[in-house]
This record gives sequence, C-alpha cells and structure tokens, in this order.
Amino acid sequence: MQDSRVFHRQLQQRPPVAVRGEGVYLVDSQGKRYIDASGGAAVSCLGHGHPEVRAAMHRQIDQLAYAHTGFFTTEVAEALADQLIATAPSAMSHVYFVSGGSEAVEAALKMARQYVVEIGQPQRCHVIGRRQSYHGNTLGALAVGGHVWRRAQFQPLLIDVTHVSPCYEYRDRQEGETPEAYGQRLVQELSDTIERLGSGNVMAFVAETVGGATAGVLMPVPGYFKGVRELCDRHGILLILDEVMCGMGRTGSLHACEQEGVVPDLLTIAKGLGGGYQPIGAVLVQSHLVHAMRQGSGFFQHGHTYLGHAVACAAALAVQQVMHRDQLLPRVRQAGLHLQRCLHQRLDDHPHVGEIRGRGLFWGIELVRDRSTKAWFDPTLRLHARLKAQAMAEGLMVYPMGGTVDGRCGDHVLLAPPFIASNEELEAIVDKLAVALTSALEEATAATR
Repeated sequence: MQDSRVFHRQLQQRPPVAVRGEGVYLVDSQGKRYIDASGGAAVSCLGHGHPEVRAAMHRQIDQLAYAHTGFFTTEVAEALADQLIATAPSAMSHVYFVSGGSEAVEAALKMARQYVVEIGQPQRCHVIGRRQSYHGNTLGALAVGGHVWRRAQFQPLLIDVTHVSPCYEYRDRQEGETPEAYGQRLVQELSDTIERLGSGNVMAFVAETVGGATAGVLMPVPGYFKGVRELCDRHGILLILDEVMCGMGRTGSLHACEQEGVVPDLLTIAKGLGGGYQPIGAVLVQSHLVHAMRQGSGFFQHGHTYLGHAVACAAALAVQQVMHRDQLLPRVRQAGLHLQRCLHQRLDDHPHVGEIRGRGLFWGIELVRDRSTKAWFDPTLRLHARLKAQAMAEGLMVYPMGGTVDGRCGDHVLLAPPFIASNEELEAIVDKLAVALTSALEEATAATR
C-alpha cells in the first residue's frame, strides 16, 4: 500500500479507509462493518447517512454555500439560532456559531474577558478550571483543561489557569461521606481558591457538566452545580459550562445542565449539534453579556472565516428538527436504561471493571487491576490502546483513553452510541465490548510475563 500523505494522528500505522456510513455502522474499503458505539467522539447522534440531513445540505448547497459573516447573515443561520434559543435554558438570548468545540470554548473565554472589560472590571483575568477536564486542543481551551498528558509539552505556550478538583466520586468521595457532603466539600475548595486569588480578580469558572473523554463520564453529585452557581453569583464570576461532548441530548435532556437545575452564563455546544454532517459548534450566551457589549463597544472582538457556515447551519438545523420530530430525547432516556442494564448484567462481576457510570447514552467504564483497592494497570501496558484495537477487530468502535486518574495512570472506555440505535444493536455493543475486553486483558497479561 502506498504511503499516505495525510498527517495522521498515529504516524506509525495507517488507519482503515472508511467508505460508507449506514445508520449505526461504518464500512471500510474491505467491506468490514463496524458498529459506531462511540459516535466517533460522541458526535454521530443520528448515525450515518440520514436521508433528511443529507437532503437539507443539498438544498442549501444549491441555494447558497457560503457568505462571510462580516458582510451577511443567512436565513438558515437565523433559523438555527431561533431553534436553539427556543429550546435553550432560560436567560439564553443569542447564539455565536463556530466550527467545533475547541473554537466554542475559545470564543466563550474571549466573551467572558470582553464582558468584564465592558462592565469596567478589567482586573478580572483569572480563570479557574478543573483537573482531569478536557475543553479542546486550541491553546486557550488546552490551558483551561486539566489533563496533564495533553498539556505537558505545550505548557510554556499556555496561559496561567488555576485548577481545582474534579467531581470524581468513585475515587475521591471519602468513606462515610455522603454524595451531597462530598459536593459541598468541592464547592468549599472552589470558594477557598476564589478567596486566595481575590474574588474581584476571577473572571470565570469553567467545567464540563458531565466529564467527558479524559476521565470517562464523571457524573456530578447532587447539589454540586447548584453550589457552584450560587458561589459564582455571590462573587460576580461567570459560569461557563462545556457541553461539547455531553450536551445536545446525549445525557437524555437537550442540555445536561437542565438535570442539575442550573443555567450557566455561557454554554458551549458542538458534536451532537450537527451530528457530524458538517463541522459546527456554538456558544449560547445569556442576555446580560450581549447587552453589555451592545451598550459598550457594540461588537465582539473575535471571528473566524467559517462562522455560521450556511451548509453547516443547514445540517445542524435538520439534525435538531429530526431529533424533535422523532422524539429522540425520550428514546435516549429509554435506550440509556437498556444499555445500563446490559452493561451491569455483563460486567458487574468482572474482576477488572471498577465502575460503570453514566446517564442517557453516555457511559464510561473504568478499568482497574484490583477492584478492592481500585489500583490501576501499569500505564506502560497501554490497556486502553489494546482495547481499542481488539474492539476494532471485533467490528466495534469505542472510545478508550488512558490517564483516567491523574493524566498518566488509569484506563477507561467511553460509549456514546447514536440515538437511533435499537435495543438489539445496544446488546451487540455490550457483547462485542466484553469479548474485546477479555482479549485486551489477555494480551496485556501476556506482555507482563
């Protein structure tokens, strides 16, 4: 095979060539079919090749493919914004379109900074994030994120961000401590950090509502985000929630924060917004930020060439309309319960499954060497990579990662199947995953001999 000229993520091997998508399946150039149990990276909420989304994109291309937002708006961008605000948490009034999740986080950070300048508080420059978080790979988003391995070699290029503990109940809740008390302990840690930095100097707190790729679906404990919201309000700090991976229906409500009873000042979305049919992301913005900029400078000092791309907006609008018409949010909740039952039935007694956690069609499985001590596998074994390879051999796409515990140690696998997956397809996912896990563990054990 001719050497690829594509700068692939993995430079020591060439990935299979995907040639076709059909529902929950992707097909490679050899005709092998793979169940997309991770939606790529929690992207393909409607699966692959949805006819109505494809038709909407064709109609838009025939009418207008691209118009720069420095000169024009488009009917389809306006329609998508109306749709998103109609279904957004209260107080959200505007949508800023970008091309993906990292761009959305970058835009939210810049909005936060410009807002505090516009209201006469330019001294607010500190941002607080959480350890073991992931907010994207652009430099600003990477700085706010707290994943040690991803940040390490780029550290000299990153802005200074303070990080507090994640909401990681499986490892960090103390014996005898209730989930609610654990959440309040985390809120107190955030409060102490704000006081140390000076409450008048902190611009924003940034968090994934449900932790995503780097720690394997970390669920917030009851009351945690309400405590965070109250703390931010008390100190005039903006709350930025990142729902790039966990939002747009993935956890069973359109926005994951709905289930926590909080509304952020800025909410980043992507992935399931457009379902992978075109690159698109967005920031949902509360009205008080828009009002401050409108009454002040009158513009947002930021922009990219492909903001509000017409074809991307057409794809996203079609995805959202299909989700609403076909009542896919109730389906996510029902299918999520079925997937949860299947995972527990098959893996609860597995000696190397530490925890199964999640909500809706967003699930993480943390792998451990010893369940009683929660000890992790030697990172040099790269169990997560072995699991991915074995799953692909079984015709299954999952999203494993290493560094679950601290950015270096620990392994997990993430599942985020399409919302259209049938119960039978969900059962096949669990069956194939169990086989792949056995093979990966056997391979890892052999490597230690």
